[in-house]
Amino acid sequence: MAVQQRRVSKARKNKRRSHHHLDAVMVTRCSHCKSLIKPHTVCPYCGYYRNKQIITNK
Repeated sequence: MAVQQRRVSKARKNKRRSHHHLDAVMVTRCSHCKSLIKPHTVCPYCGYYRNKQIITNK
């Protein structure tokens, strides 16, 4: 059975975990209504994608 022989220092632990962070969400402006949306998706507010209406809103 594996047993820890020495305590892992805070610096070594934090270096190992340096990639365990959250990335910021990418957002762009809708070309039609100028609201913030995720890129390469249909705008949920106006239904446009690349200056074409894809979804008709109620």
